[in-house]
Amino acid sequence: MGDIRPEDLEKRRDGRNINPRLGTLSGEGAQQRVKELEEANPSRELLRTRPSQSGVAGESPSYYGQPAIKEPVWIWSIPLYFYVGGVAGAASVLGAAADAVGGKRLEGLGRRCRWVGMVGDVVGSGLLIHDLGRPERFLHMLRVFRPTSPMSVGSWVLVGSGAMNTASLLFSGRRGWLGRAGEGAAIGAGLLGLPLSGYTAVLLANTAVPFWQATRKTLPLLFMSSAMAGAGSLLELLPHFRRDEKVAHLFGTLGKVGELLAGVAVQHEASRLEVLERPLKHGPSGTLWKVAKACTAASLALGVWPGRARWMKVAGALLGTAGAIATRFAVFRAGKMSASNPQATFQPQRQGMGAAEVTGHTHASDGKPLKFPLPVLREEPRKPERQAPAVEMQEPELPAH
Repeated sequence: MGDIRPEDLEKRRDGRNINPRLGTLSGEGAQQRVKELEEANPSRELLRTRPSQSGVAGESPSYYGQPAIKEPVWIWSIPLYFYVGGVAGAASVLGAAADAVGGKRLEGLGRRCRWVGMVGDVVGSGLLIHDLGRPERFLHMLRVFRPTSPMSVGSWVLVGSGAMNTASLLFSGRRGWLGRAGEGAAIGAGLLGLPLSGYTAVLLANTAVPFWQATRKTLPLLFMSSAMAGAGSLLELLPHFRRDEKVAHLFGTLGKVGELLAGVAVQHEASRLEVLERPLKHGPSGTLWKVAKACTAASLALGVWPGRARWMKVAGALLGTAGAIATRFAVFRAGKMSASNPQATFQPQRQGMGAAEVTGHTHASDGKPLKFPLPVLREEPRKPERQAPAVEMQEPELPAH
């Protein structure tokens, strides 16, 4: 340590107190900065009771009533990326389908879809970089390709979709091999648009966050149908020929119906335990969830209204866009709310949900079968110990002389 004293390190106020003679700050986390140390590492009150009897009811013990996992550190740009990336993927799929089925008749719609897809890919990349903090971190995600990682696959799908949409816009319609390459790029963009519109839901379900994990079967359906609804609503705001407008409207209507049905399925899957469904009913996430359903339902009603005027078309498209955005933010906030509730982690595990449900793990480490719900072990109250009666010590009598 030399002449560097611990109190000198405390004066640096960097929260890490690294002795420069013994170590250096380097790597990904070294450049992180916080304005207030208390916000980055809040102090906790010292608890002097047993973990299972602190801060919770006796019927559902936890560890000092503290969250078992940390909340996701993602900021607002991530749920917004969920919407932008989903719309880009759905629009790419519609563009490829329009080219394949409609040919020259729907050429204009296909080109507009690819423009929406390309812009969405670029904006989505910017939103991811904004959350990561530094542009090179996004490039670091592309150094490897892991098929078992939804984040790794999604990063490559996003980059590939952007490249295909750009190539299609540049080369489609030209003569010779460049034109054929552009047409192939349009098909490739459509194929990549399928996973791009829903991989983010798989990414959420692959985490340990209770709400996202509990809705892993229906959440991808919600995100993909919401992406269709968002893409259709956005395309309806753009100028089209009449036949193109009908196709975009039909695409968005199917997405809105699917979004409403998938929302019911998500809530039903979360209702297996009240503590998992609670984020969809209470708090900011519950409000966003209700707003999303109301906007989508109103947009659908305006879309199927007979003889609708121009203002009804615009209002329906705006409501559909708002519903798709609110859906992403509601799911995002619901996950954060469930992560901060320790019971959302412990109660599903006691009921055999989570890892035990997915892997079929039905035996304990000692080979005995597990019976769900798992019992809560309780400590028998100690009986007061009886004190033995004090025995008087009598001095032995000395014999008389």
